[in-house]
Amino acid sequence: MLTRAAGLVAAFLAGLALVVAAVLVVRHLTAPSEPELPVVPEARRPVVESAVRTCTPLSVPLLAAQIDAESGWRPDADSGHAQGISQFSPVTWKEWGQDGDGDGRANIWEPRDAIPSQARYMCHLYEVVKVVPGGKTTSGATRLALAAYNAGPNAVLRARGIPKILETQDYVDKILKDLLPKYQESEEKYQQSEAKHTSSASASPSVSSSTSPSADPSATASGASPSATRRP
Repeated sequence: MLTRAAGLVAAFLAGLALVVAAVLVVRHLTAPSEPELPVVPEARRPVVESAVRTCTPLSVPLLAAQIDAESGWRPDADSGHAQGISQFSPVTWKEWGQDGDGDGRANIWEPRDAIPSQARYMCHLYEVVKVVPGGKTTSGATRLALAAYNAGPNAVLRARGIPKILETQDYVDKILKDLLPKYQESEEKYQQSEAKHTSSASASPSVSSSTSPSADPSATASGASPSATRRP
């Protein structure tokens, strides 16, 4: 009798465990997943990190957010008015496009040319908008410089602020309110990951290629925005 009761208890507990496991699986599958953060494509990171050193206001998250809004990181993006990963108009490219990859020509379709040119142009726009109300504060200058990149600096100067152009207003808001916070979080996680990797690598003991005390120390193992019309 006791053996039968013990068997019933064991069967009940096993069934209960299966029910609990099933509930947990369903809850996991139906729970809203955390949205994936955008990241700087690995192939573009060196040129972006180099480009942001052009002037103080620029940062990796800001330039990345702008490129994302412009072209979605596509080097072949063509809105009909602007081209390439940084969406320069032919007129603006003629003035600001420069050879960044050292092949002797400025190619609007080459990210290693376009992204540094984008950074230089943005730095110029930061200077231009200083005469506009709000242009001397960091946040105000960024909003105005982005607006000038999209609508042209003359439009911003005439409006004494962000022009009343819906596409320009949406462009600025998309970058600053949507994309920039995500890239800031993404970049923070990337830097933390890199710091852990560096710390782990530096903590690992180096392995000598020879156990001999007289061994030579040198032998130690060692991403298109159709709105970007770029009016000059």
